[in-house]
Amino acid sequence: MKLIKYYIIVFLMVPASLIFAQSENSFVGAETCGMCHKSEKQGQQLSIWQKSAHAKAYATLKTAEADKIAKEKGFKTAAVETAECLVCHASGYNVDAKLLGKKFKVEDGVQCETCHGAGSAYKDMKIMKDEKLAVKNGLKVYEKVEELCVTCHNDKSPTFKKADFAELWKKIKHETPEKK
Repeated sequence: MKLIKYYIIVFLMVPASLIFAQSENSFVGAETCGMCHKSEKQGQQLSIWQKSAHAKAYATLKTAEADKIAKEKGFKTAAVETAECLVCHASGYNVDAKLLGKKFKVEDGVQCETCHGAGSAYKDMKIMKDEKLAVKNGLKVYEKVEELCVTCHNDKSPTFKKADFAELWKKIKHETPEKK
């Protein structure tokens, strides 16, 4: 009888654990973020990103130069297939497909959710209008942006060039006008 109770409990817990495991935020993609973050009033973040090297980061891995670097580093796969390269050049390449929204494209490179976290739980305007609520729902914001940047822009990168992060930040700064 105790064994039967045990199996019933396990039988009920497994589906519940699967439901909770699947409740992680999913990636919605730059196109979804851009629906609201493209206007002048909002700060034209989409346009700033589209013009940046971050938007082209994945594409750089498709070049002969990237493959040469990957080979020199001892990798047997093309740069665009190498996790050690993708970690800094793309979002979502290593995420369960169930956590990738219909509009999400790995090919979009270093995009909104690379830095700000998967957006499914904070993408709604009602939530985004309340920064504390957005953060509670997974939005990542940074007081010291350099701490995030150096996770990729560091001397472990084969193409790293020492740079002034304040100057680099000016090129991609994308705050909303009221926060400037």
